[in-house]
Amino acid sequence: MALKILIIIPAFNEEHIITNVITNLHKKNSKWKLLVINDGSTDKTKEFAESTGLAKVINLPFQVGIGSCVQTGFIYATNNNFDYAIQFDGDGQHRVCEIEKLLANVESGKADVVNGSRFCNKNKKYKPTFLRSIGIKIFEILNSILIKQKITDNTSGFRAYNKKAIYFLSENYPTDYPEPEVIILLGRNGFKIKEIFVDMNQRSGGTSSIHGFYSIYYMVKVFLSIILTFIRPRIYNKKQTEENV
Repeated sequence: MALKILIIIPAFNEEHIITNVITNLHKKNSKWKLLVINDGSTDKTKEFAESTGLAKVINLPFQVGIGSCVQTGFIYATNNNFDYAIQFDGDGQHRVCEIEKLLANVESGKADVVNGSRFCNKNKKYKPTFLRSIGIKIFEILNSILIKQKITDNTSGFRAYNKKAIYFLSENYPTDYPEPEVIILLGRNGFKIKEIFVDMNQRSGGTSSIHGFYSIYYMVKVFLSIILTFIRPRIYNKKQTEENV
């Protein structure tokens, strides 16, 4: 039986690129199920995504943020019994050709979650701003201390998940800016995390929500969230308990 693979594509105001994202994914592998989570976009993201006829589109009634948006994808994956899920941004930054590298590492059983990193190789193409560089280093040090694992790209939204991780995150995925926090959550709860280098495109349109002095606020907020996540008791759910018996 063929493995069921879901590509979760969160999108907010990506009318300029969403059609290309969907068609490029379909060209790469027509057997992948494409799921666009339209996060209350105010442009024509919904219309353009639906017009391709190649993706299922879930339209949220208003903007709920990336965390709840991605969790919607995990809930869909759990309810439809997918074997693996890929988190793939709708802004054109992630490269379709890198997906199979992520999948290979979860399919082999080497990891429950594979994080696509811009920084675990000496990548001279991507140069973050000074404030973002500081944040990247802070999160890297935190991971090394809290979960004894070095993760170089904690804000990456390009990740692969196996079925166990999908189920867990369908119930426990953090909201707001979840990518750094979820690394700690997964490590704290015994999931195997692997990081591999992936090349990414520059943003083809729009602007990042993390910029300017807001970067400082973001780093402080995420730092506190990470600490709170770490000191929480481990999370046990029925499915994990049954699998471990």
